[in-house]
Amino acid sequence: MTIRPHLDQDALAELQDVMEDEFGVLIRTFIEDSKSRIATLRQTLASGDNDAFMNSVHSLKGSSTNIGAPQLGLLCAQAEVAGRAGQMTEVRALLAEIENEFHVVELLFERWLCSAT
Repeated sequence: MTIRPHLDQDALAELQDVMEDEFGVLIRTFIEDSKSRIATLRQTLASGDNDAFMNSVHSLKGSSTNIGAPQLGLLCAQAEVAGRAGQMTEVRALLAEIENEFHVVELLFERWLCSAT
């Protein structure tokens, strides 16, 4: 299994340069949006709505990659591939990993936000 960093410091520095004072808003928006997407992932997986699951995991993959959370993005990509292949046992395991990785990323971002104020 490929392991990537929780946060890509170069990507975050670039985003911070571009966003300036709004960078904290971007991080908070990512955190709240991701919580909602993960809840949707759980719900759609439980209900068997594979299309909705695939849409949500694809969106979370993109936002995670764009914000500089490469490991979270990778796990979402793996869940997307497993979902397309109908490997639901793998998808369930990956969802647990996605949730765990998100909690790490959230904690790191919260620490960053606290240190920036």
